[in-house]
Amino acid sequence: MEILGSTFDDSVFEESRNRVSTVLPTYNAKFCEAQWFCEDADTEDMLEKQKVYKFRADLAYRRKQYQAALGDYTTCLSFIPDGNMSIRRDVLEGIARCSYQLDRREQAQEITEKLRKEASNTCHLTCVLQMELSISERFGDARSAVVALQQLCSLHPFNPWHWHKLASVCHTLLNTAHATPSPSPVTGPLRLEEGGVPTDPQREEKELWLKACMGFIRTRLLVAILRIQQSSFVLQTSERVVLEADEALQRLQPSESTVQLIAEVLSEDLNPEKMREENQDGESLIGLGVKDFEERWWDKLVYAGLLGAEEQVNAEESTQEVR
Repeated sequence: MEILGSTFDDSVFEESRNRVSTVLPTYNAKFCEAQWFCEDADTEDMLEKQKVYKFRADLAYRRKQYQAALGDYTTCLSFIPDGNMSIRRDVLEGIARCSYQLDRREQAQEITEKLRKEASNTCHLTCVLQMELSISERFGDARSAVVALQQLCSLHPFNPWHWHKLASVCHTLLNTAHATPSPSPVTGPLRLEEGGVPTDPQREEKELWLKACMGFIRTRLLVAILRIQQSSFVLQTSERVVLEADEALQRLQPSESTVQLIAEVLSEDLNPEKMREENQDGESLIGLGVKDFEERWWDKLVYAGLLGAEEQVNAEESTQEVR
């Protein structure tokens, strides 16, 4: 009795009569001296020239020689074929970074906006947002930094470092607003929102306060879930961030009811299983359907009357202390 699968076809063991032996070409590895690309590109090969100027620019940028790096990136760009989009994006990012390091803000923003329009996946958009954040920080534009961070939080909602950074920037802005004397309602400067609508400085401070609370609370919620998978210095960093968030919340002094409401809204999508499966790196932006910051979190808290409720709670607490 034969067991299923225990017999073999004799042809398996027969030598192939028609087998043609092929001799593989020998491979000679190319050996390059250290920093070989620092020499002049004396070649007609466009690809070789592209490599030389790209590597040279990267090295100059690392050495903080931004003017030299900008020149080499610009030269490299002229040797990149139109179809090589990945290298072209990389070089344009280098030009943008050199530009803002050289205090050429308009040039950096122009290139960044161009890269945003050409972005086709989440990796591209993440790089653009991080560049916008770097430009804002370079020129001390904290409000633009908040906008970029809100978009990063929307694109990568389970990244605690974006939330912590957002909260820290809002907290710093809030401290600056408290330290600056309020302008006269008649002669003081009037800030404008998009579209020319005047802003209320007090309302702006309330919104900064709420966003700071949101960011620190969301950071604590995310780290509490992610720390189970962490160890060593990563765990130490997470514990340090949670401690910073706790200390900041103590200074911000939200009421217990406010903390509870924010935690409820910000934990609605925090499913550990979903967080492990969530991976947007490289996904197409078409049909991604990333909800913006306001729709996903902010509007829910505003519609709940949180700012007004917080003022009422604080007033009641102050009255009880006086009694």
